[in-house]
Amino acid sequence: MPAAPGVPPGARVAPSSPGTYNRVQTPKELPLTTSDPKAFAQAQSQAAEHPPYLWWAGRVTPWEDANVHLTMVGWSAISAVFEGIRAYWSPQREDLYVFRLDEHLKRFQQSIRFMRMKDPYGPEGIGGAICELFRANGYREDAYCQPLAYMGRTVPGYIAAEDIPAEVFITNRAAPSNLGQGKVLHCCVSSWARISDNVLPPRAKAITNYQNSRYVSNEARVNGYDAGIILNDRGKVAEGAYACIFIVRNGVAATPPITAGILESITRDSLIQMLGEMGIPVEQREIDRTELYLADEAFLCGTLMEIAAVASVDRYQLSNGAMGPVTQALESRFLQIVRGQDPKHQDWLTAVYAKATAAV
Repeated sequence: MPAAPGVPPGARVAPSSPGTYNRVQTPKELPLTTSDPKAFAQAQSQAAEHPPYLWWAGRVTPWEDANVHLTMVGWSAISAVFEGIRAYWSPQREDLYVFRLDEHLKRFQQSIRFMRMKDPYGPEGIGGAICELFRANGYREDAYCQPLAYMGRTVPGYIAAEDIPAEVFITNRAAPSNLGQGKVLHCCVSSWARISDNVLPPRAKAITNYQNSRYVSNEARVNGYDAGIILNDRGKVAEGAYACIFIVRNGVAATPPITAGILESITRDSLIQMLGEMGIPVEQREIDRTELYLADEAFLCGTLMEIAAVASVDRYQLSNGAMGPVTQALESRFLQIVRGQDPKHQDWLTAVYAKATAAV
């Protein structure tokens, strides 16, 4: 069967839904770095804007109609889990491509199960809702989506429970890509330790786990750095705040293993595959703090972070302090993939508009 117009061969097409909506004001992406307080304050102000719709309780809902009682704030977040998913606009094909949607849905289901909740919609239902909401809000630009599952008003999140039906809502917002801008980060090794599997398991993408990264980010910011890097309880490198980390030494890339106290990152998995295809060996192993200082290159990665080169760690400059050749080549190819311009990984993309347009 031929692909729908605008869909590269191998790319998936999102299910269509009736209704056409015009998007109004949407928030801008918060900057990755905090070196410009005015820009950060402006972005925070813009983030107060919102799209016209979100998805809640099984349907697209006007933003202003999605209300719960004030007493629900706080405790429901203890057991809440979420996903962060990027979608990239292709001006050539005039379609929005959700990056690795199936893998994000699988991780979302695992997090829900880990918290002993039940998902009443299943991965197909949530995946369809994500694409429906992108269409409802009319995004024709890079965007970010966040499905979130929590225990509702019947069971507060702090009470031990099992097989509780989760309540789910989904939001999205404009999120311009930082790829290709040549930005670099100045990082520090944080005094805070990474949470561990037998305390607050990082394998679950839980709201509560992100307090760990918030401590690290705040410490980095007040000390004049762009981002923090976290050591685990064994004193080995775990990850950056809100992001995984790679180093490159002597032509070999290395990243901490999933047993180092990291989130099982979808972006990390993508880059491991891509580096192998580029002929660059990848080691998943423990990394010492001092290896960060001696690395030829380093970069942080994640859905929101994408790929961000590290220029220095604890004021130790890496090479010439600019984005290294491996990071640059990786970023360039990643940008081609997410825009639908690379034939190798079309199966990583889900087209949002193609089928709906073809059905008109």
